[in-house]
Amino acid sequence: MGSTPRPRRSNTRQHIQEVARDFFMERGYEKTSLREIADELGVTKAALYYHFRTKEDILVSLFSDVGIALDELIFWGRQQPRSLAVKRELLDRSSVIFSGAAPLFNVLNANQATLSDLSVGQDFKDRVTALSELLQEPDSTVAAKVRCVTALLTLHYGTFAIQHIEGDPEEKRLALLAGATELLAAAYPTDPSEATSPSGPPASTRDAASVAVPNPEPTVP
Repeated sequence: MGSTPRPRRSNTRQHIQEVARDFFMERGYEKTSLREIADELGVTKAALYYHFRTKEDILVSLFSDVGIALDELIFWGRQQPRSLAVKRELLDRSSVIFSGAAPLFNVLNANQATLSDLSVGQDFKDRVTALSELLQEPDSTVAAKVRCVTALLTLHYGTFAIQHIEGDPEEKRLALLAGATELLAAAYPTDPSEATSPSGPPASTRDAASVAVPNPEPTVP
C-alpha cells in the first residue's frame, strides 16, 4: 500500500472501510491506528470520527452485511423440516455467503487471536455454531455429528484456502461445496426425509457477489 493518500470519493464511509480492511489484513488489527487510516484517506481524525468512533466500529461495520445474511439463513433453516435436502441447501447458501465475504475472511485469518476477544469475533462464532447445529441431529452418532461440523468448517476455512489456487472463482466454490456436501451425505447415508425439499430458491441460482462486501478495488471518478 503506497504512502500517497488516495483520492476522496463521495462514499466516504465505504472508502474508510476499504482502507481499514486492507490495513487490517496487511498490518494486523492491533497495529493499525485510526491516525494511519485517516492519513491514508487524506482526512483529519475528526472527519474519520464522524463515521466511526473506534477501530472496532469499523470492524463491526465490515462484518455487518455478512452477519445479516447468516442470521437470515439461520432463521430460514429453523423454519424448515430437518431433512437432508434442507441441510444440503443450508450448505449451498452458506457457500454463497462465505464466497461473497472472502475478503473479510482474510481479515479474520490474519487477526484470529485479537478478534476472538472482540464482539465481532464472538458473534461470527455463534452464527457458525448455530448453522452447525442445524446440520446435526440430536440422536445422531458422534461420527455423524463430526462429519456435519467438518462439512461446514470445510466451507468456512476452505473459502480462505482456495484463494491461493488458480482457477475460476465459481468453479472453485462449487468444488469446495461438493466436498462439504459429500461429508454431509456420509453423515446421513439412509435419510428417509431426503424427498422433503426446502422452500425458497436454491443458492446455486444466486451469485456469490450478492453478499454486500466493500469492494476491494474502489473506483475513483
